[in-house]
Amino acid sequence: MVKKQRVPYYSINSSKSEQTKDNNLIRFMEKNSIDTLDDLLQKSVENIEWYWKAVNEDLGITWREPFNKVVDVQKGLPWCEWFVGGKCNIIDNVIQSNTNKHPNKTAFIFVNHDGIKKQLSFKELEIRVNVFANALRDIGVKKGDVVGIYLPMRMESFVALYAISKLGAVHVPIFSGFGKSALEQRLVDSNSSFLITSDFFQRRGSIINLKTHWEDVLSNTFVKKIIVSETEETEETEETESDLLPNDKVFSFKRIYDEAFRKHDPNRKFEAELMGSSDPLFILYTSGTTGKPKGTIQTHGGFSIFSAHQSSYLIDLKSTDTIFWYADIGWITGQTWIVYGSPIIGSTAVIFEDTLDYPSMDYWARQIDDLNVTIFGAAPTAIRQFMRNKIDFSKFHFSSLRLLVSTGERLNKEAWDWYFSKVGNNRCPVINLSGGTEIGGAILSMLPFLDNVPTSVGVPVPGLDVDILDDQGKSVNEGYLVIKNPWPGMTKGILNDEERYMHTYWSKFPNIWNHGDKVRTDSQNMWYISGRVDDVMKISGHRIDPSEIEEVLTSYSGIVESAAVGIPDELTGESVCIFCVLNNADTTNPTNFLIKKDIEKLLISRIGKFLLPKSIYFVNELPRNRSGKILRRLMRKKLLDIDISKDDLLLVENPESLKSFSVIKS
Repeated sequence: MVKKQRVPYYSINSSKSEQTKDNNLIRFMEKNSIDTLDDLLQKSVENIEWYWKAVNEDLGITWREPFNKVVDVQKGLPWCEWFVGGKCNIIDNVIQSNTNKHPNKTAFIFVNHDGIKKQLSFKELEIRVNVFANALRDIGVKKGDVVGIYLPMRMESFVALYAISKLGAVHVPIFSGFGKSALEQRLVDSNSSFLITSDFFQRRGSIINLKTHWEDVLSNTFVKKIIVSETEETEETEETESDLLPNDKVFSFKRIYDEAFRKHDPNRKFEAELMGSSDPLFILYTSGTTGKPKGTIQTHGGFSIFSAHQSSYLIDLKSTDTIFWYADIGWITGQTWIVYGSPIIGSTAVIFEDTLDYPSMDYWARQIDDLNVTIFGAAPTAIRQFMRNKIDFSKFHFSSLRLLVSTGERLNKEAWDWYFSKVGNNRCPVINLSGGTEIGGAILSMLPFLDNVPTSVGVPVPGLDVDILDDQGKSVNEGYLVIKNPWPGMTKGILNDEERYMHTYWSKFPNIWNHGDKVRTDSQNMWYISGRVDDVMKISGHRIDPSEIEEVLTSYSGIVESAAVGIPDELTGESVCIFCVLNNADTTNPTNFLIKKDIEKLLISRIGKFLLPKSIYFVNELPRNRSGKILRRLMRKKLLDIDISKDDLLLVENPESLKSFSVIKS
């Protein structure tokens, strides 16, 4: 429970008339006779039965059969069940609710690098989803099947996601920037039977060949059938269908869609599969402190409410808004606020098929004005890149904007100031928020009606009993970020690894979620992220575990062992430095530069371009403790020219190893 004395009165800035008028969260407070924000934060965690029932009613979430209990914790907090007895399908809230109210309203605007914009109304979306759901059913996809989605941000991606959900199957969205190993690892762990992917796509004018990443999936994973979305360029070439589809286990997205369109009446009512509230909706992978990525699980009932809650109350999303938040479907930001949150609210979402600054550095800015975007979101890495591009903002007015959003990593002061002044015209609040894949969204968030506080992640999200604990479990002003109660977006464990789930999140403090971030509060009780407790890196918003990188490195024949260490980076938040022990034991061999080039190519092909190392070092040995664990924390200190204390040196079994490291001035 949040202690009253720990949550002082958060003053609603009455001078922000634009942000307080018709604000969704203030409206909710008034509707429930709650006078202050601190009263809301208190009541929402003292009585979670009342709070989430009130949220469900306020947001108008559709249930086929109503739930009879909000949350059941009989199995313990880590394994609680939400909205017990309820029957639903999230697609009822994503599509059907909108086609009943405003079928011709635009659901999505897809923008490509050529400036071509494709608008899709909710009714058109419903038809496309129904057709593709029939197509998937015709090739054998059924309720409970697991379907991997390895696609760029295009219309087919959203149609596929919704069709899978409508059938009651489980989708596994995989970032299209991942390489072959990362793709296959996630398909195997999730036991995916089907994969929907593409032949290639364009990025910054270059052709990205996805086929080289998935062509061995049928033999290396449990996938039985692959559906390939061909790009328009492919369709215009002389490549024959037999060339593209080598056997009866690989299908053309367009072909099965067209066949289903002819076979099934696209306007006929297609009721979504009836699902239990706790039935899985999707599996999304995030990195952890040990070993392989963690498969987090979201459900139909919990995510219907939580994604809408995060969208409506944190970023004040309304059905009248046009939101342009550059977030991939392979990350929780994309799933929570764009794939599900936006259509459940009934707003219009802008989807970029390429990078924000291609084909011109100001391409993203032009879209804000051209499409009358009201809410714009970008990761801190993108914001810092915008700063470097030196855009002429006199060409843009941004008069439609009312809110700016950012998440994914820490937003530094310089980037915050630039974002607020240049894009927000010194008037749009910056909603800086922080959470995680395992959370289903944000734990902490700035709110539109609070005073702007640069770099702060605001206040605890209503409904989440957030606190800061020290190692003894006492509430402090700086320490471990924890959550003391369950919430609807909480992952249903880690796929195939109950022990890891309990150890990672629930072992440090009994019955308290330990998120792994270190946080602090200031004198006004505004919250700030201090950093990660573990070694997981955040590079351009992508969380990745060192072990994923090291596994790729040690597959190279010339490398005996390796270590990946993250250091601060002005542009990407963090960058990775690689340390390798070579089997020839010669760290100064002139030909080693060729190995460096091979390493760069290997990491890009196996994991993704975002992982291009800042530096690669060849060393004789890696520093370890007495149990053999690599001491990355000390390696990071050495890289940044930070003195290593005598106490730290006592941990090192081989202290001579630290002398071989070059120094990088931070």
